[in-house]
Amino acid sequence: MREPVEQRRKRILSVVHARGAVKVSSLADELDVSPVTLRRDVEELARAGMLRRGHGTVRPMGGIERPAAVPVPRSGGPAPEGGAIALVVPERHSYLYETLHGARTALEEAGERITLRIAPQMASAERPQVERALADGVRGLLIAPRWRSAAGEEADYGWLSEVGVPTVLMERRARRGSALHAVDSVCSDHWYGIHLAVDHLVSLGHRRIVLAARNDSPTARAIRAAFADIAAARPEVEDWAVVLSSPTAGPGEPGSREEAPDLAALLRERGSTGAVLHGDEDALMLVQKLAENGLRVPRDCSVVAYDDVVAALGSTSLTAVAPPRGEIGRAAAELLLHRLAHPAGATGPVRRMELLPGLEVRGSTRALPGTADAADAPSTI
Repeated sequence: MREPVEQRRKRILSVVHARGAVKVSSLADELDVSPVTLRRDVEELARAGMLRRGHGTVRPMGGIERPAAVPVPRSGGPAPEGGAIALVVPERHSYLYETLHGARTALEEAGERITLRIAPQMASAERPQVERALADGVRGLLIAPRWRSAAGEEADYGWLSEVGVPTVLMERRARRGSALHAVDSVCSDHWYGIHLAVDHLVSLGHRRIVLAARNDSPTARAIRAAFADIAAARPEVEDWAVVLSSPTAGPGEPGSREEAPDLAALLRERGSTGAVLHGDEDALMLVQKLAENGLRVPRDCSVVAYDDVVAALGSTSLTAVAPPRGEIGRAAAELLLHRLAHPAGATGPVRRMELLPGLEVRGSTRALPGTADAADAPSTI
């Protein structure tokens, strides 16, 4: 559906007022609007006196520019007024893209300026990005650390709990009792997501289920722990296992010797008829691998992906657990805005929010022959 003109122009004004001067070419890319359409919108908005055009740039009326950096208290005290809000996310992390977009949209709608910091793929990469943002005078922080191992996660708890400005963790939940336990966070309830996957497979008659998951992110570790907890507690599940999903799914914990098995061979060996895969790309590759080994999905094995970023795009569209990534970012941004809008001590208790994932049922799962649902299950072969 084509976006209404007024809605598109509201988005343009929101970004311009949040950023100050913006290049027209950059604005077109960011808003996913053709350069021709954007120039036409800018001309109409300028004619209406709602913004100013320059040489390849557009800015708010009155020539509003970025205010000079203001000192940021390193611990305690109220946050300074007028600074930007820093968004810190890992480099090349497709799962968090929608979370970032949800946060950015909420902040831009509120007229906030944003500074985006990308943390490279190395240990403790977030700390220097946060320190630079603080030096530039940001007044709030939204952050999604990579945390490839639990040890790396623990190493960041101390400094991240003392940044001195209101902070909200996005799609991350610190260990209970840690220094970050009392820091606001918004994340998916991954236990519930795995519950949905296992419950779906069990309802279709599957009793032998394998989880193949990554081991290099907080989400992966939460998924592994949840699956072991849920599978062990379900009397219907006769056999289960947790294995590494691919050779590139580590390194995970320091000293870990876990190796990725041949999943097709493992499923045959254990007689497994159901598999849960984290994430989507590994799930799609498993379907291809199974086909190469004479196992068809879902006839011989039902597969549930976890992420639902690209799960629907395979030759067999994958049933998938879908965490509310965009809503996580929006809720985190709204929580941070709530903190910034009130004096210190008047914003209420720390919030550790969880949003529930959903399950998108597609063509990669079906009832086993002889089960109550088998007669009603649509054929996808």
